Amino acid sequence: MIVIIAITVITAIVIATKTFHEGTSDRISHYSRLRRGHRKKQLGCAVKEQAPLSRASRRSAVKDGVELSRAVKPRSSSAQRVHSEPPAQYTMRPGLRSLLLSPPLSVALCALILLSLCFRCQAVQAENVTVLEGGTAQISCRLQNYDGSIVVIQNPRRQTLFFNGTRALKDDRFQMVLFTPRLVRIALSNVSVWDEGGYFCQLYTDDTHHQVATLTVSVPPETPTVEVKTEAVEGGEVVLVCLSPRSKPPATLRWMRDRREIPGEVSQQDYGKTYSVSNTIRIPVERRDNGAPISCEALHPSLPQKKIRHYRLDVHFAPTVRIIPPPGILREGDSLSLLCSVIGNPLPRNVQWSRVNDTLPERAETAGPTLTVSRLSQAHNGTYLCQAHNNYGRAADHYTLLVYENVSVTPTAPPTSVPTSLTPIDGASPRDPGAVVETQSAVPYAVIGGILALLVFAVICVLIVTIWCSVRQKGSYLTHEASGLDEHGEVQEAFLNGNDSREGKKEYLL
Repeated sequence: MIVIIAITVITAIVIATKTFHEGTSDRISHYSRLRRGHRKKQLGCAVKEQAPLSRASRRSAVKDGVELSRAVKPRSSSAQRVHSEPPAQYTMRPGLRSLLLSPPLSVALCALILLSLCFRCQAVQAENVTVLEGGTAQISCRLQNYDGSIVVIQNPRRQTLFFNGTRALKDDRFQMVLFTPRLVRIALSNVSVWDEGGYFCQLYTDDTHHQVATLTVSVPPETPTVEVKTEAVEGGEVVLVCLSPRSKPPATLRWMRDRREIPGEVSQQDYGKTYSVSNTIRIPVERRDNGAPISCEALHPSLPQKKIRHYRLDVHFAPTVRIIPPPGILREGDSLSLLCSVIGNPLPRNVQWSRVNDTLPERAETAGPTLTVSRLSQAHNGTYLCQAHNNYGRAADHYTLLVYENVSVTPTAPPTSVPTSLTPIDGASPRDPGAVVETQSAVPYAVIGGILALLVFAVICVLIVTIWCSVRQKGSYLTHEASGLDEHGEVQEAFLNGNDSREGKKEYLL
């Protein structure tokens, strides 16, 4: 209202100023024409050289309150031509000046009267309101110079809510909070998006005045949800969707991993008053990505801080199996405990224990991934197998059991017939029981084996010597017999006369 009054005053001043200048110009033109006519009668149209006007001439030139002061430069005597007079300068008399300045004074007086009238006018002002859905909106109408006229408040559908402070619409959510000559305020509780729009504040006087208070309802998003479109399998990719089903204005969604934003495909759907927003990403995954944290953030102008939905990647992969053996060497009588460590997603439900090419021992017990065998013996030696599987593969691991013979350790007492003390070996103390302990180990077997080897070697050597001696003795005998026959002359006869048919064999001695 104040702005309208100011614009009206400025417009009036501009119009008055323009009128004043136009009136002054018309009067000056009128006096100029009168002066030219008077001069033409006295001087004529053509002049040669003109001296300055005398005081009496200037006095006679004044007419209707206008004084003409003109300075004419002298012309050369040889230059005789007709010329127009230079423009004259006029000075108004005080009485006439007061008459000419009267229009601005009149305009100012009119403006003051207009302002006084406008300040007495009634007016109404409305204030815009923004509220969260489910909250309470305060709709205010400010009155100026209220004189008891009718005040009506209407909703965006032009239904009357209050008539001079009296409820007109049966809606308990609307309450009259304040009704004074300066301010009218109503409250709307449990606001919904359907209450959004312009609320009319109307003041019924000679001229109806109304203002519109715009109610804006903001819908903050809930914590977004994460949907898995395709399951994550080792070596493939997973498709994740971050969804904010309802917000106004539309929420901003973004994926974050290791404090870095993951670009995705954003889509938006309009549901009349609210919006649904989604952000879809595709991530290649490996086994090491299983359990990796990732989050979806929702940002909105009505939220003081962002809302975050945390999620961990669930990557499926085939199992891996590893048998954890017991430490040290197992001997007869000990107990065996094997743990089958299985890693996989999903984790295999059952772990199978078996023995390669044989069955499990009678004293073997299985409890989940653990195999226990009590009172081991060398009959338990063998290869044990652990197997596990899920929907994505199978894995196994084996363990070879070797049970050693139980070793007994017996102390040996010193001989009673020798009263001397034992000498420590390698600087050992006489009190060290290790210096007087005989250990029954695998060493006697090695000694026995060495002795047997020596005996076999000795027997072989004796046989070789015996055979060699026998061969040598036989050769000497044959040589001796041959030499004896040659001396008596019987060798040739015996071998050349083959008369004796009973001899099936002939020998020739050379």
